[in-house]
Amino acid sequence: MATRLPITGLNPQAAVRYRGLDVGKVDSMDFDPKVPGQILLKMSIDPGTPITRSTFGTLAYQGVTGIAYVQLDDDGSDPTPVQSTPDKVVRIEMRPSILDTLQLRGLAILNQTEEVAKRLNALLSQENRDTIIGAVKDVSIAAREVAAVPRQLQPTLDRLPALTQQAQATIQSFNQLARSADRLTTRLGAPDGPIDRLSLTIDQVGIVADRVGQEAVPLMQEANGTLRTLNRTLESVGDRPQSILFGASRTPGPGEDGFSAPAK
Repeated sequence: MATRLPITGLNPQAAVRYRGLDVGKVDSMDFDPKVPGQILLKMSIDPGTPITRSTFGTLAYQGVTGIAYVQLDDDGSDPTPVQSTPDKVVRIEMRPSILDTLQLRGLAILNQTEEVAKRLNALLSQENRDTIIGAVKDVSIAAREVAAVPRQLQPTLDRLPALTQQAQATIQSFNQLARSADRLTTRLGAPDGPIDRLSLTIDQVGIVADRVGQEAVPLMQEANGTLRTLNRTLESVGDRPQSILFGASRTPGPGEDGFSAPAK
């Protein structure tokens, strides 16, 4: 069995057990000449011991005396049997024991504890303490303000039922208005309805307007002729007012406009 783990308390002739049964002993403990730092444990094991490729060993301790022995076990991952010979000695994996695991984990825990302590010291500096205290105060103020929100909202919550009823009444009014608009639209668009009658009336008005235009044109022409005659008459009267008394064809006498004496 080859290992780089400490084998404190293990001595030659120490017991080898397979799941608690004595199956052999440790013959020798030497350094591996091919791998620096590695220890080789040579063991004599009962040939009937079910050694497989998944068999492994750990270092266990007996009672409170601290005497160590090799504990063999198998995780069942590869049940292929193996046979060791003098020419080809089988090597069994040695895994950390519970104490080794605790020791390694204890060192890791100590390192982590030391790191946590450093961070706590940095966290609990005066500046950070002041920041934390300020943050706690801010949270306290915010909590009081949040607690005051329900009291401020309560009047609005009390008015919500009335607002809901008003909203429902408004919606009903809109629905009634929509139904009235639908009925009005149906009436207006119905055959012989107001829209049809209005269209007919517009058509009749157009016909009447055409007739009035046709009949009014001669009358307007005649009226224009009469006005022109009246204008000429008024102009003649303005030029010769006496024509009203003497007529338009009278020859002017001495002293009157247009009189001319006979030639001698």
